[in-house]
Amino acid sequence: MAKVSSTEAQNNWVVMRAFFEETKLVHQHLDSYNDFIGNKLQRIITEVGKIQPDIHNRTAKRPLSQFYLRLGQLTIESPSIREADGSKKPIYPNEARVRDLTYSSPLFLEMTPVDVDRKTGIEEQLEPVNIYIGELPVMLKSKVCLLAGLSDDELVTQGEDPNDPGGYFVINGSERVLVTQEDLAPNRVLVEETRRSSTSTH
Repeated sequence: MAKVSSTEAQNNWVVMRAFFEETKLVHQHLDSYNDFIGNKLQRIITEVGKIQPDIHNRTAKRPLSQFYLRLGQLTIESPSIREADGSKKPIYPNEARVRDLTYSSPLFLEMTPVDVDRKTGIEEQLEPVNIYIGELPVMLKSKVCLLAGLSDDELVTQGEDPNDPGGYFVINGSERVLVTQEDLAPNRVLVEETRRSSTSTH
């Protein structure tokens, strides 16, 4: 068996390091999450299109107005936290771990109120407003994560391991990861009969 020289071994490590820097072990998680926040979330909102509440007169069965909200552009802000004094500041994953917080980004959705005249069908469009609709947990090292693009020294400054590939969430201070599973038959009970003795078991 041929011996591998120290130079060849060192070159192998360089190649392996370059490969995993380009294609991370958790790239499927990061790619899926980035696609979700970059494309699929907005696509879902576009498919819904509008929200039309039922506004009824107490004495009439027909709606008083054809008022509805037209849904527009979704905005995902950088991860931040609102303190007890009302101030808002950026938050990094390590602070979320230490303070038992969720590392998340505020979501804002542009909504345009539209009032439709019931007789003429003419739409009166009011001024669009950006409405806060909730918080979205941020996957570490995704494109909205504050750690994305930082150098090793900057990661250390933020209390992070430069070799940490990311691909997980910080929820209430705990690190959580999504585990991919393949389900052969969702929502079905599979029963197998085993005959190892005179009696059969299921």
